[in-house]
Amino acid sequence: MDPQHAQTIFDASELQGHLERLAGAIAQANPDPKALCLVGIRTGGDYLAQRLQGLLAQSLGEAPDTGAIDITLYRDDWTLLAGRPKVGTTEIDFDIQGRNLVLIDDVLYTGRTVRAALDELMDFGRARRIELAVLIDRGGRELPIQPNYVGAVLSGGPDEVIEVLLVEEGYDQDQVVKLNR
Repeated sequence: MDPQHAQTIFDASELQGHLERLAGAIAQANPDPKALCLVGIRTGGDYLAQRLQGLLAQSLGEAPDTGAIDITLYRDDWTLLAGRPKVGTTEIDFDIQGRNLVLIDDVLYTGRTVRAALDELMDFGRARRIELAVLIDRGGRELPIQPNYVGAVLSGGPDEVIEVLLVEEGYDQDQVVKLNR
């Protein structure tokens, strides 16, 4: 992805503002940090979950358990991916049983990534409740999946891509961009 050929939708301070609002909404609905856990979908959702963990620690007085999930082998299109799929690691080193789990992703589009994450989470136990928090909801759902917490709603056509670029991924600055395929 070349950010030089993309239209900037949100800069770093706007992205931070959306994260702070997400954290506030999550904290309001989940005031007990011991009953709460966050799981970010690799890779962007993982970094956002780590940032949300810090914001929630400030507002709740304690950081909720936070992990990451790689959904590569749970995707319904993994056999269609070019070559061999790159499988990352899932790191959930805490018990999700009976807890309020907030699944974190950067951009929600068709819902297929979230469906794959839900399938994998079932292998880790039965959470009391699973909610979904996304930085960007761009519509275009192919599955009946809706987020509980949304940073921003953006529209984009089928030939447009909305990307969240984070410094943790090697970019110079945080931003949300839109580009044509």
